[in-house]
Amino acid sequence: MLTGNSPDLIVVGAGVVGAACAYYAARAGLSVTVIDRGPVAGGTTGAGEGNLLVSDKEPGPELDLALLSTELWRELADELPPGIEYEAKGGLVVASDERGAAALRGFAGRQARAGVIAEEVPGDRLRDLEPHLSPGLAGGVHYPQDAQVQPALAAAHLLRAGGERVRLRLGEEVTGILTGAGGRVRGVRTAAGEVHAAHVVNAAGTWGGEVARIAGVTLPVRPRRGFVLVTEPLPRVVRRKVYAADYVADVASGSAALQTSAVVEGTPAGPVLIGASRERVGFDRSLSVEALRRLAGQAVRLFPLLATVRAIRTYAGFRPYLPDHLPAIGPDPRRPGLLHACGHEGAGIGLAPATGRIVAEIVRGGELPLDIGPFRPDRFGSGAGGGLSC
Repeated sequence: MLTGNSPDLIVVGAGVVGAACAYYAARAGLSVTVIDRGPVAGGTTGAGEGNLLVSDKEPGPELDLALLSTELWRELADELPPGIEYEAKGGLVVASDERGAAALRGFAGRQARAGVIAEEVPGDRLRDLEPHLSPGLAGGVHYPQDAQVQPALAAAHLLRAGGERVRLRLGEEVTGILTGAGGRVRGVRTAAGEVHAAHVVNAAGTWGGEVARIAGVTLPVRPRRGFVLVTEPLPRVVRRKVYAADYVADVASGSAALQTSAVVEGTPAGPVLIGASRERVGFDRSLSVEALRRLAGQAVRLFPLLATVRAIRTYAGFRPYLPDHLPAIGPDPRRPGLLHACGHEGAGIGLAPATGRIVAEIVRGGELPLDIGPFRPDRFGSGAGGGLSC
């Protein structure tokens, strides 16, 4: 049970990744304090579409993490209230010409060998799956494992499901990492005082680099801005997540320039969500008319009926980007007792359960569900400073 000011671990960040860390730790019998300078899901999680995707990932460590998370999200959909709006809707990736269709088939074939269910759809059958798609597309691939949740509600319900083992401290900024003998972590400091624990988890999203810095280590997390367009409520005119094949290339790109590739999906409440743009502009929240113009145009090319639909609002968020597009997950050898669970870029909602389970297993000394070597937090350099001691 959680007593006083000394839980088994402290999670910095109350987004969906931090919530998943707290949930799985509590389920393993550990006591957890979650600290966030804002509200639950007040950062990247609250600005996300809720994508749970395997369709956009090359075979490799991130896909392995996504496949594990796919299974865990299914379990969570049974364990958590229906309010998380879990939908196993599937995804449809389309190509406009034969060259693109051939590349998409090759990509899907590699994914299938890694365990992804990928079903080729000829161009003349695409509208069987999505009747309002633009005619004349060359072909596509259906990914039945793709799904969606309402991310802010998912984070809130994960934290609530932790029960009495999870304590929330919202509106408190972590200003220091406490260390003791040998530089080992022994807790955190906030404006309200100290909280002591043998383990601190950095789940601070786009601010993960700053939390690492105050712990005396380097983690090059950078923000990558994105916009989402929200339409007026409609009948269910888009059944799945639908996007063009070039979205995969944009996800993998390290370019700082503006990139847009429309991902179009309906929601249970009626509005259609249209993402996704990417650009590295720091934490600038200025509205980009160019990004929105491109997204709208690309969405209309996929679904011509959207040309007459009103966009009623837009919102921006920042993806926590690491240079190699893989998250940092696991213990930091430069600062004993510090663990990282950040840098998931645009996949944090989808990858949250696997990340949370891994963190919980590390803290309790259990068996890891997969190899976390590729996610080592110190892979970008060995820089470690003194941190905040005593």
